[in-house]
Amino acid sequence: MKIAISGKGGVGKTTLAAAMAWLFAHEDGKKVLAIDADPAPNLAIALGIEGHEDIVPMVEMKELVKERTGATSEEYGKFFKLNPAVADLPERLGVEKDGVRLMVLGAIQRGGGGCACPEGVFLRSMINHIVLQRDEVVVADMEAGVEHLGRASVKGVNALIVVAEPTLTSVEIAHRIKRLASDIGLSSVFAVGNKLQNKEQQDFLEKGLADIPVLGFLSFNPKIPEAGLKGTSVLEDGQLMEEVKGIIRRLKTELSITS
Repeated sequence: MKIAISGKGGVGKTTLAAAMAWLFAHEDGKKVLAIDADPAPNLAIALGIEGHEDIVPMVEMKELVKERTGATSEEYGKFFKLNPAVADLPERLGVEKDGVRLMVLGAIQRGGGGCACPEGVFLRSMINHIVLQRDEVVVADMEAGVEHLGRASVKGVNALIVVAEPTLTSVEIAHRIKRLASDIGLSSVFAVGNKLQNKEQQDFLEKGLADIPVLGFLSFNPKIPEAGLKGTSVLEDGQLMEEVKGIIRRLKTELSITS
């Protein structure tokens, strides 16, 4: 199963991605590849990986990008490969903990850094390889959109999960992400509500996300932001893990997956 998780910044994408990756590995016994493709990568922290501060996002590895594509974005006008070799990189550069292998891809953050540059081509090739050619369960923490997914890789994605908190802005961004996904042919879009404190907020999200199937809700949990401040894993929180188990069960039902 290949799952991409998106939503506006701060809604809890990384928390959900970490919990899902861990549960697929420990409850289902699957090989799991967790992908951090967010401009502000924090998945290593959420997974409790030591030395996370030393992990360099692959898109920032200029020598690697140049080795595989033949150029970097600083070399204006230079020809570069549009299909660089990347198959060896998950084993070479992935960091493994508790049955989950993490790859920090990062994202292109500077102006003008679109997919026509060597870094963009490198990222797209990496995503295509992971989604289309590898046999692990993949859980990808994406930026707020579908920029990393192209028309090739989208064919291999089983589900795009949009995380939304009970605010109008978050709901509007969820609909924007769904439209972008539809534009590239991805129809299996689901939602997860996060940071809920009462039934009124659940009703708000159910109404606001009426055209997006909702897999479940995560309660507001003060331990989660505390873990982020301390740089500790979220995986020891029993309430979170039970709620995410329910979300996974619902996702499997939606996708008609029995194991």
